[in-house]
Amino acid sequence: MQRRVTSELLDRDEGTPAEIAASLRDLRAINRKLGGISTTYQLLSRTMQARGLRSASVLDAGSGDGYVIGAVAAKLRREGRTLDIVLLDRAASHLSGAPFPTVVGDALALPFAGASFDFVTCNLLAHHFEPSELVQFIGGALAVSRVAVIVNDLRRHRLHLWLSRAGAVLYRSRITRHDSVASVRRAYTENEWRDMLRGFNLEVTTHFLFRIGVVVWKRSDE
Repeated sequence: MQRRVTSELLDRDEGTPAEIAASLRDLRAINRKLGGISTTYQLLSRTMQARGLRSASVLDAGSGDGYVIGAVAAKLRREGRTLDIVLLDRAASHLSGAPFPTVVGDALALPFAGASFDFVTCNLLAHHFEPSELVQFIGGALAVSRVAVIVNDLRRHRLHLWLSRAGAVLYRSRITRHDSVASVRRAYTENEWRDMLRGFNLEVTTHFLFRIGVVVWKRSDE
């Protein structure tokens, strides 16, 4: 199945306020039930444990209102581990009501000094980038991190495409019905991740219902 780039409606805020709000509610349900929260939790928990961290600072890029990283922080807090979170999104409207400090900015030109955060995370952001942009994002995210960049995204697969179409009957918004299929078509496979990031110190893992996790560790010379 070849990767195909199709524009996503929510990226352009193409819809009525009610349709956009309904689509954002769909995304919360998708992340809650279909691997968004659990994948980021597993990746962040494991990387914190690997470095012996009980607390960490996190920049969540392309964060929206911070629902996913906030839910992950709540799970970690119950285990006695804490996150100090900053959210970054390209649109101020996406950050409305966020419970953490927010910055409006471009994920491809992160407006932070080097080593400002322990981790840079993102959820359902990476498939929006073309390969050269993805390498650019990872390089910039590594520059502002001290430990690693953590990516939670979709994995492209024919069955995943079929499931995204079949699930359309459950979505509240026509935006979600369109964007769920477009997102799967734009997503990358494990081998594509490894090819694109050849030369980086990375781990690629697969997770529940066609989620993919990528941890890119920062080297001491970066």
